[in-house]
Amino acid sequence: MGHRLSKIATRTGDDGTTGLADGSRINKDHPRIMAMGDVDELNSSIGLILTHELPEDIRAVLTDIQHRMFDLGGELSMPDQGFITEQAIAQLDDKLQKLNDDLPPLKEFILPGGTPAAAHCHMARTICRRAERSVISFSRETKLNSHAVAYLNRLSDLLFVIARVLTRLHEIKEPQWHSDRNP
Repeated sequence: MGHRLSKIATRTGDDGTTGLADGSRINKDHPRIMAMGDVDELNSSIGLILTHELPEDIRAVLTDIQHRMFDLGGELSMPDQGFITEQAIAQLDDKLQKLNDDLPPLKEFILPGGTPAAAHCHMARTICRRAERSVISFSRETKLNSHAVAYLNRLSDLLFVIARVLTRLHEIKEPQWHSDRNP
């Protein structure tokens, strides 16, 4: 594992650079750091979801995902590391299938909202899509573990489905987009 901070105000980033796990320094606007920041923001948004009352199975999967986000941050910080596995993607696929089984098919687009927890899931989903784009952009210059992008892609789907589940759990009608409304 990389360097552990014993103090937070290091002042080493005052020049616009930041340190990587191997001790090297790069600019804070480097695509690697942008991807790491988006993954970190995603992790924080999942933490926000976890502040709500949730079914225990959803709480458990989101907590596991937070740990995976740290793994992904490690991958991005340490070249040639691959912490996200095919098994991690399979776990998301399994949870997606189980949660989807009880949901009715979609006939319209869903508007972000529903309940506060569902709305936070939608926010996390959009952050996840941004993180996915950032990781893809970074992967154009550095070879990354191919499972990282697939994991983020599945995770955004899972966050959407969890939002639907949480809305239905509270017996609230899912807010739907209506293309034929009068402006």
